[in-house]
Amino acid sequence: MSSRLRIFAALLAAVLLGVGGFFWTRAADRGTSSPADSSDRAGAAARPLPASGTPVRGMPPNPTTGNVYAAAGPGMLSAAVRGDRSLVYVPNTRSDDVWVIDPTKYKVVAKFPGGPEPQHVVPSYDMRTLYVASSRAPNGGVIPVNPRTGRPGKFVNLRDVYNLYFTPDGKQAIVVAEAYQRLDFYDPTTWRRARSVRFPQCAGINHMDYSADGRIMLFSCEFANRMLVLDTATLRKLREFRLTETADGMPQDTRLTPDGRHFLVADMRANGVYVFDGQATRQIRFIRTGRGAHGIYFSRDGQRGFVTNRDAGTITVLDMATLKPTSTWRIPGGSPDMGGLSADGKVLWLSGRYDDEVYAVSTRDGRLLARIPVGRGPHGLCVWPQPGRYSLGHTANIR
Repeated sequence: MSSRLRIFAALLAAVLLGVGGFFWTRAADRGTSSPADSSDRAGAAARPLPASGTPVRGMPPNPTTGNVYAAAGPGMLSAAVRGDRSLVYVPNTRSDDVWVIDPTKYKVVAKFPGGPEPQHVVPSYDMRTLYVASSRAPNGGVIPVNPRTGRPGKFVNLRDVYNLYFTPDGKQAIVVAEAYQRLDFYDPTTWRRARSVRFPQCAGINHMDYSADGRIMLFSCEFANRMLVLDTATLRKLREFRLTETADGMPQDTRLTPDGRHFLVADMRANGVYVFDGQATRQIRFIRTGRGAHGIYFSRDGQRGFVTNRDAGTITVLDMATLKPTSTWRIPGGSPDMGGLSADGKVLWLSGRYDDEVYAVSTRDGRLLARIPVGRGPHGLCVWPQPGRYSLGHTANIR
């Protein structure tokens, strides 16, 4: 990430662009930037969001109450992915390649170039394509991968694709251009940029998730020790939070809990997880997990959460009913970072960021099933196929 910090000083102030509902309005192909509200007040007051729970326009309704990931239960593979190869795709940030693992044999079966600093492998909204997102400034881009065959397509040159998400209706891809403090919106069929919005107060804009109704987006600002709350339809900044547990915090993975009542935010420097309410109107508490808290994942039944502690070499298991730690799993000499669960939910796959390896961990008891050498600097690996109806992005934020 330090390679992207060098260009912050060179960022130019963007011109103000009027904002409107982007899900149903086609914008100009040339991207422009608009600065966000510069208010620096933590939890600044904003107009309240509708409390009806009606999904934002175009977002599929939840199939049941009580679990926003109910459609992504164990083995619930849709017709779109049922014929896809069972593989684990591992992007390596320092060797600029992607290694592919057969999860049944715990063996590397393929390798291909991943673009300049590949960070994450992201399922498309319709779950029919996987994208390798690469970000080394000033370049970057995406490589589409056919999940039926596991073979990559041609590199698409885009700027600084640190992370990749999708609007709740799937009409636009959201490139998180971390180095530029910017969100870039693209037509995912043509990769023509529709618009950009810059948030100068959010250095290191990074990971995000949506509320249960999709009406708000909560973003982590890795290098600013704060969280940003946006209105999904207008991109208006509703409020921001300065994180309080430590003065030099580095918020990372941001995930909505299965019951939709809370957001969890892992912080590498605070060594734990912040808890916000489900509309991100207030910070509720802090859960200490371990040094270098980084990734957040949920069991297929929604009853447990798994927090990776990269510097401690551990995984903290949370009871999702109480949001309290119940156990700690250790990976001796490891650095568990980012990943995802197998389709049946029995195995948690994680990259070992500092140790150039991948871990397969039993979700039943935390037993280390395998550690597999890969390329240099493995990061946001993707386990495929995954259950669910549609992908909101990242390595497998699927509902």
